[in-house]
Amino acid sequence: MSQESTLVEGLTIQPVPESQRTGKVQHLFSFWFTVQIIPLAVVTGLLGPTIFGLDVGSTVLAIVVGSVVGAVFMALHSAQGSKLGVPQMIQARAQFGMYGSVPITVIVVLIYVGWIVSLMVLAQQTLSAVWTGLGATPGLLLSTALTLTAVVVGYQLILRFNRIMVWLSGLALVLTLVYTGIEAADGGTGLTASGGSFTWAGFLGMASVVGVWQLSYAPYVSDYSRYLPSSTSTRAAFWYTYAGTVLGVIGAMTVGAFLVAGLGADGVLADLDNIMPRAVFVFVMLAFFLGAIDAGVINMYGSALCVLTCIQTFRLGWAPRASARHATAVVLAIAVFVASTTVSDDFMADYTNFILVLAYLLVPWSIINLVDYYLVHRGHYDPESFSDPNSGYGAFNVPALLSYVLGCLVQIPFMSTTLYVGAIAKQTGAVDTSWVVGSIATAFIYLALLRVLRRQPAPALTPETEVSA
Repeated sequence: MSQESTLVEGLTIQPVPESQRTGKVQHLFSFWFTVQIIPLAVVTGLLGPTIFGLDVGSTVLAIVVGSVVGAVFMALHSAQGSKLGVPQMIQARAQFGMYGSVPITVIVVLIYVGWIVSLMVLAQQTLSAVWTGLGATPGLLLSTALTLTAVVVGYQLILRFNRIMVWLSGLALVLTLVYTGIEAADGGTGLTASGGSFTWAGFLGMASVVGVWQLSYAPYVSDYSRYLPSSTSTRAAFWYTYAGTVLGVIGAMTVGAFLVAGLGADGVLADLDNIMPRAVFVFVMLAFFLGAIDAGVINMYGSALCVLTCIQTFRLGWAPRASARHATAVVLAIAVFVASTTVSDDFMADYTNFILVLAYLLVPWSIINLVDYYLVHRGHYDPESFSDPNSGYGAFNVPALLSYVLGCLVQIPFMSTTLYVGAIAKQTGAVDTSWVVGSIATAFIYLALLRVLRRQPAPALTPETEVSA
């Protein structure tokens, strides 16, 4: 979206000048649709029948409900980018304070790394399904190297790649749904496959996983709308992001559910070779492989910006440029590669727990951010003050920090994982409602603490910067 002559992005965490904010809001649809057509989304769709004991029909319904609800939070964050022109975690300084935002940003970096590791493992497995002679380590090295290369080039390459991939990913998704659907129908199992059945515990558990999947993009979704003109309609940014991510998630995760219906509970993407013509199989696998790389890129790009944000907090005179992003990305890539080679064999169970932990950590942050942006400040912030601890945003925002801690704690009795089941969850059949309770509680806690502690108003932009379309 930049008009710079070079493809390599020069900016990092600085506010994007209006002269470089020349993108088109409709590109948000192709971007967020493409990012979802990945092996990791298919694996998530498998969780309904294999982990939560649902039949395939109930799994698909849970996918739809979780995606439709969770994407609301994600798309609301996306709409912030064009108004402020800064990465999401820089903006978090307005809610948590200059130094108070650091612990939250560190948590986000750790979450990013976890996502990238999962993506690289599945990218390697997808590639190995086509080239069976490719070893795990070379496959991981190639996947990580491709991801790093795209991050080094930056924003322009990422967006251009997604505009091409939306067509390839869409075709691969349709082909996969058709072949797995036919196999399920021919097998006579249909939507009741897998031996599971509807239970509220399983349904809400699966819906929560899908909702958290959508919410997990919140810490960086506005990173990819910050190059849009500040005059961009908030409503348009919301709906293009929402439509793209909802359709992509429902399609990709339904593939996972259909895999179980057509190929049994042990079905994996590589088994598509048994039900597709070889040429179609190779195309689909390569599309999913590139999708995994694409998702890995946006996670590594976002994590690099977060690391720079943390460092810049303690070096206020420093304006990190492209070379700083490159060096940070290299360090992250090395860490991801090493971690990817040591992933547990019990991937599905570990992955499920990882997804649920995301909810406990991200929900309070997301709610505080959205409440502060849409209800307290109504989108009126001064981006230049985000890097000034002496400004009205301050070094620490006590109401936000207390609300985050309390929002995490209030979820504990409602947790239900293989590692821990909360007291209230035990009384409700192990139904995990923690992220729903956490969302509601955090919103009320934050608004109440703001009123009680009477936080001083922070600097705002002029009234011309409106949140409404």
